[in-house]
Amino acid sequence: MPFAARSRVCAAGVTTLAAACLAAAPASAQNEGGAVYLEQPKLSKVECLRGCASRNRARPGSTLRVRGTGLSDVDSMTFHGAAGRGDDARTSVRAGSANRLNVRVPAGATTGPVSVRTETSQSSERSDSVPILPGPPPEPNTELSPVPGLRQASAPRLETGTSRTKAYLGAQRAVTFSYRISGAEPASVKVELVRTSDASVVRTWSPGTVAQDAVQELSWSGRVGRAQAARGRYSFRLTVAGRDGAQAQSAQTGNATRDAFDLYDHVFPIRGTHDFGGAGARFGTGRAGHSHQGQDVFARCGTRMVAARGGRVKFSGYHAAAGNYMVIDGGTSGFDYAYMHMTAPSPFRKGDRVYTGQDIGTVGESGNARGCHLHFETWGAPGWYSGGRPMDPYPALRAWDSWS
Repeated sequence: MPFAARSRVCAAGVTTLAAACLAAAPASAQNEGGAVYLEQPKLSKVECLRGCASRNRARPGSTLRVRGTGLSDVDSMTFHGAAGRGDDARTSVRAGSANRLNVRVPAGATTGPVSVRTETSQSSERSDSVPILPGPPPEPNTELSPVPGLRQASAPRLETGTSRTKAYLGAQRAVTFSYRISGAEPASVKVELVRTSDASVVRTWSPGTVAQDAVQELSWSGRVGRAQAARGRYSFRLTVAGRDGAQAQSAQTGNATRDAFDLYDHVFPIRGTHDFGGAGARFGTGRAGHSHQGQDVFARCGTRMVAARGGRVKFSGYHAAAGNYMVIDGGTSGFDYAYMHMTAPSPFRKGDRVYTGQDIGTVGESGNARGCHLHFETWGAPGWYSGGRPMDPYPALRAWDSWS
């Protein structure tokens, strides 16, 4: 019987099953009056243990030591970053003792409080803010270059390169990994895509016959099966064996610098100097007969504007208040995105495919606007004026601005 089912039976207070209930309860459960009480985890101290930056501050890849109570069944930790969920990062946790556990800081985690969650969905309150320094950016390696070391005698020689160090879900251009094998005829070739946060392999390519001295390429779109990959750092790892079994590898497990790139889910829509205005620019402030449903971002008229997330155009046209505007259905993101007061009508029309980072227009002041700015809205499912509701985009915009 699953634990959840056992808990329901125990809570019913069935006398004949009392002993079985006690035996079934996890270490963090206590019996009070015939019912099983699941102890809520509590955090008392979070400190950097290994791989720390200066002044004992954490950074992506560091190991945190977490102390508290009720921690034995914890299976995940969330790094909450700044206000809102736009920069949250979640990582799996291997259960420790009831009072202590170690957690590796995932790529993308930023300074802010943390919380933990147990297998039975018990969540802790958020801790005090944990300082996290950003990790160093991946090393550019856009041109093929020889792989240093990691090569057995007589093994093939390897050269590798990766097209970019920043990639975005929904973008038209995928991340491309290039390689060349020379010096010995390859018997087997394997390319793995490694997620840096936990060193797990999320995708594997096994090419067939690969000719010596010929440049080979493969691309990744940011998806794993039908699902979009999690935001974070990834790296390509090439392993080649010669006919005599000698192996060469482009990078060691956990190496986050060679052929690495950071994957993001959105790009900041204004590609120039900008600011977020004062209190009146915020979501929910009063307007004549209604409340402000988005966030205003001010920039010079004519500043280039791109799609924060790719998808299908849901609307493109003009409105007396919104001016020239368009709405993009973000598909797998679960949101619709509205861009208002553009200088001129967008060239895109309803049904057109738009990619993340693709030009969609320029900042303007068309419609009912004071000063050149983008009025940006995000709508939750099922979408813009389709039963969804507008959401405050400010926290997400700040997060996107920090990385793009």
